[in-house]
Amino acid sequence: MEKFFKLKQNGTTVRTEILAGLSTFMTMAYIIALNPNLLTNFDTGSALWNGVFLATCIASGVGCIVMAFLANKPFAMAPGMGLNSFFALVVSNIVGMTGMSYLESFQSALIIILVEGIVFLILSVFNVREKIVEAIPLGVRLGIGPAIGLMLMNIGLGSNVGIYAEGNGFSAPFYVMRDFFGALTPSVIKGNMGDAGYTQMVLTVITMFVGLFVIVALDSKKVKGSVLLGMLAASVVYWIGSFTVLGTNPFASLATASFVPPFADMAQTTLFKLNFAGFASIGWFTVTTLVVTFCIIDMFDTIGTLVGTASRANMVDENGNMPNMKEALLSDAVATITGACTGTSTVTTFVESASGVEAGGRTGLTALTTAILFLLSALFAPLFTSIPSFATAPALIVVGFYMMASVMKIDWENALEAIPAFLCILCMPLMYSISEGIAIGVISWVLLHVCTGNAKKEKVSVLMYILAVLFVLKYIFL
Repeated sequence: MEKFFKLKQNGTTVRTEILAGLSTFMTMAYIIALNPNLLTNFDTGSALWNGVFLATCIASGVGCIVMAFLANKPFAMAPGMGLNSFFALVVSNIVGMTGMSYLESFQSALIIILVEGIVFLILSVFNVREKIVEAIPLGVRLGIGPAIGLMLMNIGLGSNVGIYAEGNGFSAPFYVMRDFFGALTPSVIKGNMGDAGYTQMVLTVITMFVGLFVIVALDSKKVKGSVLLGMLAASVVYWIGSFTVLGTNPFASLATASFVPPFADMAQTTLFKLNFAGFASIGWFTVTTLVVTFCIIDMFDTIGTLVGTASRANMVDENGNMPNMKEALLSDAVATITGACTGTSTVTTFVESASGVEAGGRTGLTALTTAILFLLSALFAPLFTSIPSFATAPALIVVGFYMMASVMKIDWENALEAIPAFLCILCMPLMYSISEGIAIGVISWVLLHVCTGNAKKEKVSVLMYILAVLFVLKYIFL
């Protein structure tokens, strides 16, 4: 372990790294079931769903393994949220454009992801992506960490903690922050949700805050694995509440669950099932536009996650650059190619990696632990998915809080640096996109320096001008 991961050099231990990997996995395990749901329009149990499910586990595992041994970084990868929804929309549009079936269109769209991965591999080998990272001004970089922190809090308090319509008998989703704490009076939300729904919402709130307080209390005592223990405590509270208050069995699905990986379905639907004939029928202009769009979103999602999380873990130099950035970006490219070949949308570095970093993860052993768990999920997915999503919310909230610390490093007396950072912090959670937050930060930074006549003084690079123009063109044409 020491030979591969240099644990002593990075001030960590095997135990800490494994616990950090567990923490990372638990915060992002939702992707195992959610990704095939989104990519197949919730066609649960179909051959395509099963294929995407296995592709999610395999591509995530492979990506994390490459990250572990090539870059020796604690970052985990999986099919990116937002990118998977966009991919599903693309597939539906291909169906309408060509008249092909959804499966044929899906297999055609996978080639777009393959091309994107190959492009990124080439750009990473020739250090183009690394140069783009280095070109981003320090002020914008300092804003990325807090922006991701707010985004994590938003995930934890918003979309990750909710009582959803599917399977609950409600006509619309209900969320903790909006519908419970945001209600005029408890009676209003109770009247809208009904007694059963309201009781479940209350249990969700209790679960979330028990986990939050356990994490904070243990962390204040410097207890190793506080994040993981907090999530487990929250899960236990919800399981007990389900039995005693809701009168439901949270493990009921395990009785009929299959623990045999559906490899036959994967071989039939997604594994190297690249529909080149269908791809050619889409049209080269549309294909080019889609590849560029996927590239832009993925590139800056990955860059933002790496920079923000590495800054929190003090894995950057005095200029804000992360060692082995090239290798980390190469890992991302390999993971995307693997995803395309196995049957899923773009695989990218997950912002939830920050939970593992906060738990003490500093090396590739954290990523390797996460990889093993993803691969095991192909066998034991029903067990992993029995952990309620809102039990992982406290981890995201705490990690988001700690990532806000970089705000203090921003030079608030210098408006030319502070305003782009502020816009990045503001826009990323509001737009629910890391790449959009960086885009606004870069555009505003260049415009402010040009309009104030400081571009020459601050030596605004040609690459920054190019990035700003490309972002503007994206908003106009894509």
